[in-house]
Amino acid sequence: MEIKDKKRKSVILSALADDDVINILNSTKDEAKSALMIMKLHDISHSTAYRKIKWLLDNGLLVVEKIKITDDGKKFSLLRSTLESVHVTYENEVKINIKENVNKVQLTANHVFSMEDEL
Repeated sequence: MEIKDKKRKSVILSALADDDVINILNSTKDEAKSALMIMKLHDISHSTAYRKIKWLLDNGLLVVEKIKITDDGKKFSLLRSTLESVHVTYENEVKINIKENVNKVQLTANHVFSMEDEL
């Protein structure tokens, strides 16, 4: 899918320029992970990880696949990258083509039904 929106192009290019963001997207492409798992896997500080995860969520490059509740009542989210691949070309203009990683409708359904499991 070609990205035409200038803001969306800017977001994707910014993401590709940040090593921590690339690590977050790569680690959540095939399997949803919690923020804590991502921090440990890539040795990212707590504040940096949460700031970048929030930015990715706000810009639609990361989604909450499922919400889990631990035995002691604490809640955490499992996150998944919305991008499977990105192809950027420059020939007098920047062209970005992406392959989406997730079906957002299916994720919403999974999220709703996962909450029922916890009730």
